[in-house]
Amino acid sequence: MIALTTPYLWYTTRATGIVALLLLTVVVTLGTLVANRVGGAFIGRFEVNEIHRSLSMVAVVFLVIHIVTTVLDSFVSTGLASALIPMTSSYKRVPVTLGTISFDLIMAVWVSSLLKLRIKNQTWRFIHWFSWLSYAIALVHVYLTGTDTHKGVGVVLVLGCAGVVALAGTWRFLRRPTRAAGRTALSPLASAPVPPRPRLPDSVPRDLPRPRVPQEFPKSPPRAPGSRGRR
Repeated sequence: MIALTTPYLWYTTRATGIVALLLLTVVVTLGTLVANRVGGAFIGRFEVNEIHRSLSMVAVVFLVIHIVTTVLDSFVSTGLASALIPMTSSYKRVPVTLGTISFDLIMAVWVSSLLKLRIKNQTWRFIHWFSWLSYAIALVHVYLTGTDTHKGVGVVLVLGCAGVVALAGTWRFLRRPTRAAGRTALSPLASAPVPPRPRLPDSVPRDLPRPRVPQEFPKSPPRAPGSRGRR
């Protein structure tokens, strides 16, 4: 059995944390493309939305692995409760608490997306706004908790991710078309609700008489030449 103090758990925690940050950066950036209804002949809007949804699931998987390996590693005592409840970690309490809050917000956004067809559109949009707050908190968590994010490539990585999302957010608010306001992309793989049939007013009669179709009689076949007068 592998000891819980093996460095492989620590390496896995660091690697999955970096991968989750990169995936979340791509997910948030693609979310701005979906909101601005970007699509063309090469890739359509529905394809962009599906990539956004699929990468968000992959990001959640890496995030869960990151949390599990952190809890299992006994080199730092974070505790199982710190994964869901803020201010319960004895190791770097504030930075770990920021990661807990970010994870809780991400799960709220993810669950609301799974229940998108069952909740109101206004409720879904309100919950989905927390994805921006979750990403900002995750960046602070990565910078304060990570051992490789204070110098060299780690700083460039964090600043690069923050810059990409900042540019995407600015473009999201400044260049969003008016026709996209209040709309959300619906996955073609999901079953959209069937709209109700329009109800006729009471003044319109229900049973209208059907128009009579004139009956066509078959035409007689043409006679052969020279057969006139014969019976």
